[in-house]
Amino acid sequence: MGRGRVQLKRIENKINRQVTFSKRRSGLLKKAHEISVLCDAEVALIVFSTKGKLYEYSSDSSMERIIERYEHYSYAEKALSMTEPDSQGDWFLEYGKLKAKIEIIQKSQRHLMGDQLDTLGIKQLQHLEQQLENSLKHIRSRKSHLLSDSIADLQKKEKLLMEQNKLLENEVMEKEKARAMAEQTQWEQQNQAQQTTSCSSAPSFLITTDSLPTLNIGNFQGRANEEEQEGQRNQVQIASSSLLPPWMLRPQ
Repeated sequence: MGRGRVQLKRIENKINRQVTFSKRRSGLLKKAHEISVLCDAEVALIVFSTKGKLYEYSSDSSMERIIERYEHYSYAEKALSMTEPDSQGDWFLEYGKLKAKIEIIQKSQRHLMGDQLDTLGIKQLQHLEQQLENSLKHIRSRKSHLLSDSIADLQKKEKLLMEQNKLLENEVMEKEKARAMAEQTQWEQQNQAQQTTSCSSAPSFLITTDSLPTLNIGNFQGRANEEEQEGQRNQVQIASSSLLPPWMLRPQ
């Protein structure tokens, strides 16, 4: 009795499915090898199991070279298909769709600007009003965010300026203190010089005893003896002159 035809559908039994996968995989890899040898063809075979395990076969030493060749031919076929009349018709259809979208967007923009509102109904106007309210909410939130950021920046700048002002104030106070000390020193020097000048120009009755001349008693006694001797000589001369005649006296 001959073997019946196998129905092509998924095998529900897990064990039978795994056994069938192993047998068919081995046969497929064998057939790929045979066709590459018999027909001198470049064959690449890739198989993934249900668990994700890879099984591959390549007639060439590099599987990547065969895949690159396949991609090159597939891209060339796509480029040829783009030049066909059907593809040009698709381009024209796409152009019409994009043009219609642009017209709708421009019309909506004019409505948002308040132009051409006569053709709109109540529902359309309500929808437009809702859009404007949402836009205003976004604008106000963005505005408040920018204002808060600017306020924070200004506060930082103010803090920096206050710190710089404090540093400058400290420098000015130090300079003022140094200048005051210099002025005080100069004033003390001037007062000391004035006191020295006033002492040198004081009256005679305020002069101390150290600056007065000293008496030399020995010299005074010597002068007295000399005067006494001179008086005695004068007396002798007078006595002798009284004894001699006047013509003998030599005029003094």
